[in-house]
Amino acid sequence: MADFTQTWTFFDGAWHEGNLPIMGVRSHAAWLGTSVFDGARAFEGVTPDLDLHCARVNRSALALGLDPKVPVEQWMALTAEGMKRFAPGTALYIRPMYWAEAGGPHTVEADPASTRWCLCLYEAPLPPPKGFSITLSPYRRPTPECATTEAKTGSLYPNGSRALVEAARRGFDNAAMRDMLGNVVELATANLFLVKDGVVKTAAPNGCYLAGVTRARVIALLREAGVSVEETLLSWEDFRAADEVFSTGNYSKVSPVTRVEERVLQPGPVAQKARELYWAFAHRG
Repeated sequence: MADFTQTWTFFDGAWHEGNLPIMGVRSHAAWLGTSVFDGARAFEGVTPDLDLHCARVNRSALALGLDPKVPVEQWMALTAEGMKRFAPGTALYIRPMYWAEAGGPHTVEADPASTRWCLCLYEAPLPPPKGFSITLSPYRRPTPECATTEAKTGSLYPNGSRALVEAARRGFDNAAMRDMLGNVVELATANLFLVKDGVVKTAAPNGCYLAGVTRARVIALLREAGVSVEETLLSWEDFRAADEVFSTGNYSKVSPVTRVEERVLQPGPVAQKARELYWAFAHRG
């Protein structure tokens, strides 16, 4: 059995402690993957962009044919209520979820009327920005014609998982993934940036990957600070030749990449600036 950290979940009108069972063997989502979620963060007493994460889980629900029945304001109020069950300042992962309990006329599709939901908060320390290694994955992100890429859905994560496993077998922490045209779009678990000659570059949103909330926030903060940021097409060779590489994502926020295959990089000043700008934004109130 997994040893879970302190966890509280709001489900069916009440708070429950621990790893609460929420699905049955006949639940549609349990065997056909009709579930969506989002991930926000609480740390140092702040919850940056919580409203945007709550809005996105509702959009994800619609994309999977579910009924997003919880208004953003309710998600946020419940989060504030749930945070009081932890020690002040505890770093938390905040996970609103929707899933289908039953299928429609053809069984495979979700019945939106059967949509259920919960809000799970659990202790999850922020990883220190010590750096990590990346390689190029042989696996690719699907196009919108092949999968519900516009949603943050659990059904997309096995593809990223196999990329991580394959990379780990070769001695790397994470894997850069391409779209079907061969452009590098993101890591298996986060969005990816490079810096070359003082210019920050990241993949242009093309529907094949989830352009994250933290990604958008970091782009805006860097531009406000006078840093040039381009959303463009990027090859793996661009990353191999970069001056800096860093990632953004809700779980770790801003983290430097310190090895691109066999090339060792030092954490750079732009990544450090991005992290400092994000922390300042988060604490503005």
